[in-house]
Amino acid sequence: MNEFLNKVFLDNPVQDYLILIGVLLFVLIVKRYVSKGLAAILFRLVRHWSPQIDEKDFVSLLLRPLEYFLLLTTFMLTIDRFTFPRILNVYVYGKATLQNVTDTLLELLLSMSIIWIVLRLIDFIALVLEKKADLTEDKTDNQFIIFFRDFFKAIVFIMGAIAFIRILFGPGLVEKIIAGLGIGAAALALAAKESIENLIGSFIIFFDKPFRVGDSVKVDSYQGAVEKIGLRSTRIRTLEKTFVTVPNKKMVDSILDNLSLRTQQRVAMKLELGTDTQAEALLLFLQDVRQSLKSNSSVLENFTVNLNDFTKDTYVIQIIFNTYIIEGNQYAALRESVSLTVIKLLEARGIKLPSTTTSVTITDERN
Repeated sequence: MNEFLNKVFLDNPVQDYLILIGVLLFVLIVKRYVSKGLAAILFRLVRHWSPQIDEKDFVSLLLRPLEYFLLLTTFMLTIDRFTFPRILNVYVYGKATLQNVTDTLLELLLSMSIIWIVLRLIDFIALVLEKKADLTEDKTDNQFIIFFRDFFKAIVFIMGAIAFIRILFGPGLVEKIIAGLGIGAAALALAAKESIENLIGSFIIFFDKPFRVGDSVKVDSYQGAVEKIGLRSTRIRTLEKTFVTVPNKKMVDSILDNLSLRTQQRVAMKLELGTDTQAEALLLFLQDVRQSLKSNSSVLENFTVNLNDFTKDTYVIQIIFNTYIIEGNQYAALRESVSLTVIKLLEARGIKLPSTTTSVTITDERN
């Protein structure tokens, strides 16, 4: 038995191969339980940050990356005692041998698992902050958290890319890249000018707060509800239910109308009556409309009802009033109620609209 265990195969005793296989099998069996245990211990250290977070949510975030990290770490620590077989240590590319390639591959995989864990920790921190933000009425905090979650993830990806370059090409290339940034910074900044401007625009949006997620805005020819504010752009769901992506630079530099922040809505109605209407009936009709608006609790004071103009065929009546009603359905109901009241008053006074040109035009404006 000892002879078999001490027998050398590919420059290593069989005993070492059996130990490696045994350790890997053992880790494969217990890695889920060990990972759950480590995640549970970490959760107990951070659970005071947000009691609303369940332990299973935290464990589910870290379970898989911890499993791969544990498996890779165990494999690298165990295989470290092995001598790489000389017969397999052939040149793969240039001066790089198969041993160099495998070592580099293992380092890359370990780095990826660490980056994966860091990204999941960022997700957990964002989840904690989102739970706290849900307790407030201001929904800007939620989007602010999503923005910085993506921002820090981007930084982690950049650092990971630098780490990969260092592993693949050595620290010398990284030093040259950093040194070269001084020379190429101007060219890089020029090439990424639009992206940098959009990134700065996103910070301006979050700190200046010209609009928030959920607000109804109008910028250029687009109008709709803001659904997301990202690192580069803002997503707007238009009235036609299309999804428009607007660069943050444009959201900052353009004249933006935040419809959600209006305190009143202005209604302007134009009514054309036939010239066969008697002056007395017209005067009484105007008084009736004024009285109806005055008795309507949804119509604010200082409304206007008057004979605005006349032509050879029509008398033009204008009705202008403001209302505190902002919500779309309630506003439409108020407009309908006022229109029906006007029609009933016309019928009560026996006033008819012109047979050739019958039009009631309603336009919406806002203060």
